[in-house]
Amino acid sequence: MSTLFFTDPACLTHVTPEGHPERVDRLRTILSALDDPGFAALDRRQAPPAPVSEVLRCHPQSYVDQIRDAVPVLGQVQLDADTWLSSGSWDAALNGLGALLGALDAVIAGEGRNAFAAIRPPGHHAETAKPMGFCLFGNVAIAAKRALDHHGLRRVAVLDFDVHHGNGTQDLLWSEGRALFVSSHQFPLWPGTGRADETGALGTVLNLPLPPGTDGLAFRAAWEAQVFPRVDAFVPELILVSAGFDAHRDDPLAQLALGVEDFDWITRRICDLADTHAGGRVVSALEGGYNLDALAASTAAHVKVLMERGA
Repeated sequence: MSTLFFTDPACLTHVTPEGHPERVDRLRTILSALDDPGFAALDRRQAPPAPVSEVLRCHPQSYVDQIRDAVPVLGQVQLDADTWLSSGSWDAALNGLGALLGALDAVIAGEGRNAFAAIRPPGHHAETAKPMGFCLFGNVAIAAKRALDHHGLRRVAVLDFDVHHGNGTQDLLWSEGRALFVSSHQFPLWPGTGRADETGALGTVLNLPLPPGTDGLAFRAAWEAQVFPRVDAFVPELILVSAGFDAHRDDPLAQLALGVEDFDWITRRICDLADTHAGGRVVSALEGGYNLDALAASTAAHVKVLMERGA
């Protein structure tokens, strides 16, 4: 059994302005890295675009219409200080979400123990009716709701190690007692949310704010002390991962100090939890990471561990 790898060429058609950190080259760099012969065993697949009905698991129709109607025929449109639309953004968003949901469905069907979806635009900052931080739709939160409501799982854990707080995922899952949401992130840092006292309407949110300069040893200690016991107690039937690699020490948007070896480690420990509670089922989706070399190396390390554990 191989690790499943989902992506979609439409994700390359979401074009941001020159100099924007969330750019097409991020995905190109990842695809190039995963073309190495060491990744030949990946089970590479493409799924159909997600129907709007999947987006509606987390977002209201009025918001979906707002995004669709704002997509330009030519050029680019700015939604907020950070978030842009181009003519390809609608297809990128739905096709990328479709890739993630295809990965979810295949793992739940037993076609692979784990999967990685290389998609953009990212999703973990998109709130219920608000695009934010390069994100349009809450990809991983939507996948969690599909796992619960369509596939009938009872408990899903969403683990987010992006350097920025997953405020959108938190918003979308705030009152969902069947989903445990965990975010480790630099604090203070944009978007300014993610304090430890933000615990969700039903106590199923765990935030780990980390001070600037936090290195790999401190990052690992925080997850060992706070996250893994909480996930063990929750006993998830599936683990979804918001895999942002911008906590790398070379990333230009933040000041945590992780290395590639730390992303290897966190992936192994997440797989340990999945082996214990979820039959090894891990579905991971790309979020941030803006230094191209660090992004390529970190993503490759993450996928390589998934391949080792998924075999």
